[in-house]
Amino acid sequence: MSARDQAMTEAEAFASVIPRGFVVGAATAAFQVEGGVHDGGRELSVWDEFSHQPGRVLGGANADVAADHFHRVREDVALMADLGIDSYRFSFGWPRLQPGGTGGLNREGIAFYDRLLDELLAAGISPMATLFHWDTPVELRGSWLNRDTAGRFGDYAYAVGEVFGDRVDRWVTINEPATVMLNGYALGIHAPGTTLLFDAVPAGHHQLLGHGLAVQALRAASVRGEIGVTNVHSPVSAATSTDDDELFADVFDIVHNRMFEDAVLLGSYPVVPEPFARALRPLVEADPNDLAIMHQPLDFYGLNYYFPTRIAAGAGSTASPDGEAAALSSLPFHLAEWPEFPRTGFGWPNAPEFLGVALAELADRYGDALPPVYITEGGVSLPDELVRDVDTGVTRIADSARIDFLAQHLAAALDATAPGAPAAAVDLRGYYVWSLLDNFEWAAGYSQRFGLVHVNFATLDRTPKESFGWLRRVLEARS
Repeated sequence: MSARDQAMTEAEAFASVIPRGFVVGAATAAFQVEGGVHDGGRELSVWDEFSHQPGRVLGGANADVAADHFHRVREDVALMADLGIDSYRFSFGWPRLQPGGTGGLNREGIAFYDRLLDELLAAGISPMATLFHWDTPVELRGSWLNRDTAGRFGDYAYAVGEVFGDRVDRWVTINEPATVMLNGYALGIHAPGTTLLFDAVPAGHHQLLGHGLAVQALRAASVRGEIGVTNVHSPVSAATSTDDDELFADVFDIVHNRMFEDAVLLGSYPVVPEPFARALRPLVEADPNDLAIMHQPLDFYGLNYYFPTRIAAGAGSTASPDGEAAALSSLPFHLAEWPEFPRTGFGWPNAPEFLGVALAELADRYGDALPPVYITEGGVSLPDELVRDVDTGVTRIADSARIDFLAQHLAAALDATAPGAPAAAVDLRGYYVWSLLDNFEWAAGYSQRFGLVHVNFATLDRTPKESFGWLRRVLEARS
């Protein structure tokens, strides 16, 4: 039996471990797949501006066309239907729906998402919609450093909820506010490209405020779907047991994980170690009224997991997860290596057991305050191998490592939340693969492929990979 045939056979056995009713989906984001940046009345986002600045994106790439999803909605939904997923997580493009970030919604933008939702529902695919996946309209100057953006986001959420509230099953307010704050405002790797280090914390605070206002707005708009938020959780470890390593690991855990989770789930910020009280003053001196707005009742919590983080004291020369950041060298700590784990195409440690750690941390820290959880992103960038069959002349895309990654991570999540396991208290309800399509991968341009479907960015042809076939077989074999 060939390795390919074996993987397909194992898919049927793997299907038996997926609980009945467990949601399996795939995810994308508007800026990364839609393209059509000047079509249908869309205006520019901070990422359009950032990606057209020299040296910001690998290879000088931009997302003007990306995967051209804007013009290929029917084709892409047909791929989802063929795959057999239960749900599709996408994002509404803020500059497409509300150019400029204020005022009424754009009719052509509404028409595009009407088509997408109608196609999904006709195919029996449940929509999960994200309101903000990093594409802030450029007209909102100061972006998330400006408190006013939180109010504008609340207004936008209400308008979108009024139009689409009858057709979206689950709403995510903001995707990964930690990544926006750290990569976009602290380290300058992502848009808008500022290097403020700890002075970037207000951008996180304002996103959390915007999240709370958006939840209130969606409920005021009487949307029928469940409402939640998504953050990327990276379990943080100290490189050694020294006081300095443990202090800096604690601080990194606060700015990457806990300030966002504590605020939305507990209505408070974590206690800041005294040596960092000045640097993290916005957390120490937060307005209780702001925290009350952030702490809205949620129907679910979205967890994105990609890798764990190891922290060591002292400036380092290591790269950030998305590329070199000169700002890192001025910090008193650095990201240490994980030599015990294989690396993904991004250079991230491939550590499925730490997904179980992430879930256990949520259970331990938040207990009854934690609503049901969806893993709203999990996936891997790896080089794809194009294999041409000498007999048929058909080219297939072999990505057995992606199959292994998805199987191992999904199994780790289910094992960690099984009765008697460390995260048994977590009500885990689904897993969304990142991503459906190869796409524009932010500062890495088109160098990293996460898709279940290969996209030829020259021709825009779509070709399902072997991981697509494996997941289809898994979903077909579910009881």
